[in-house]
Amino acid sequence: MKDNHFNFSTAVVGLPVLFVLFLWIIYWIQIRFDFDFYQYGIYPRDVLGLQGILFSPFIHENLGHLYNNSIPLFVLLAALQFFYPKQSFPVIAYGILFSGLITWIIGRTNYHIGASGLIYVLVTFIFFKGIQTKYYRLVALSFAVVLLYGGMIWYVFPDVDASISWEGHLAGFITGFVLTLFYKAPEYTKPIVYDWQKPDFNPEDDPFMKHFDENGNFVNTEKIEEESEIISTYFNSDVLVNYTVTRTESDDKN
Repeated sequence: MKDNHFNFSTAVVGLPVLFVLFLWIIYWIQIRFDFDFYQYGIYPRDVLGLQGILFSPFIHENLGHLYNNSIPLFVLLAALQFFYPKQSFPVIAYGILFSGLITWIIGRTNYHIGASGLIYVLVTFIFFKGIQTKYYRLVALSFAVVLLYGGMIWYVFPDVDASISWEGHLAGFITGFVLTLFYKAPEYTKPIVYDWQKPDFNPEDDPFMKHFDENGNFVNTEKIEEESEIISTYFNSDVLVNYTVTRTESDDKN
């Protein structure tokens, strides 16, 4: 059965391809012309280090670092664009901005580079957003993300690996979760079909709910109403009745 929520477009492949390709071009320029891009990374609590908020996701230390970030970036960006096309670009832009800013605030006094912070933003956003929507396909996507990248959670803690920026990972995790609260997905909300699904629904005013007592037992209110009408028909009358009392001989003798 076709799901009208999900429509494949060239952006599903184009976005991750262009993003990852740009990372590789930057790295090629770095090694080809022997540029030192590390100084453009995030340097915490330094005014000049603020530039790294924009530049650090595109700078990588070595080929292994770039390769390890390229594959999850490609998969996660494709998933984000396919399942959340309306939220994809704001999530990427604000994910880079705020995860970098948090890293600048809490990070160690060293240069923080790499796209791993953005990866944590994407993993966290896709996971929590799927759970929040309660839409079965997106919940399945959330579990798939946990299955593939659930082990990354350990790298948001200090002292797990001194060679990585756990601050950047933690910043990405926080940012991704906060973005799920700001960016809703109303297209996946179930439509309101019944009155009891409305937030202002009052069971006491509902005709159907009146058939049940406080213990949940069924009460035939129609039968009670019919009996009350019959009783009112036999014993209630608007006609004025005049009674005449006569005296008989038997009454005189008594």
